[in-house]
Amino acid sequence: MRLLFLVLFVLVGLIQYPLWLGKGGWFKVWDLQRQVAAQRETNEGLRARNAALEAEVRDLENGSGAIEERARGELGMMRDGEVFVHILPQNTQPPAGGASLATEAATRPATPVRASAPATPARPAPAATSATRPANARPANGAATPQR
Repeated sequence: MRLLFLVLFVLVGLIQYPLWLGKGGWFKVWDLQRQVAAQRETNEGLRARNAALEAEVRDLENGSGAIEERARGELGMMRDGEVFVHILPQNTQPPAGGASLATEAATRPATPVRASAPATPARPAPAATSATRPANARPANGAATPQR
């Protein structure tokens, strides 16, 4: 009886081997299902990216808003008469060349003067002193000033 039980147990084990560990076994199926789910997730992300790119292409072909946005953001271009203002975070030092750009812009006339209009000399801006500046005012670069 023991021998018959041992033979049946071995036969059941041989039958179960391909089901669990064989070429098309359960472990292989579970692994393939996991790979398919990961690939579907990747495909959905790529579909969303393709749709966004397609919408951007349509916008670039039909409208001028996207072209202007790209020119401003990527190339740093601006329209005539616009003033570029760069607001720095509170604890950031201004770039080294920033002061020279500001002084160059101040020395150039903002708009050309017409020949028929009388030319008036530009008045310099009054210097801010502690008497004329409010106590809570900050300099243009955002740095805190010591209070007296």
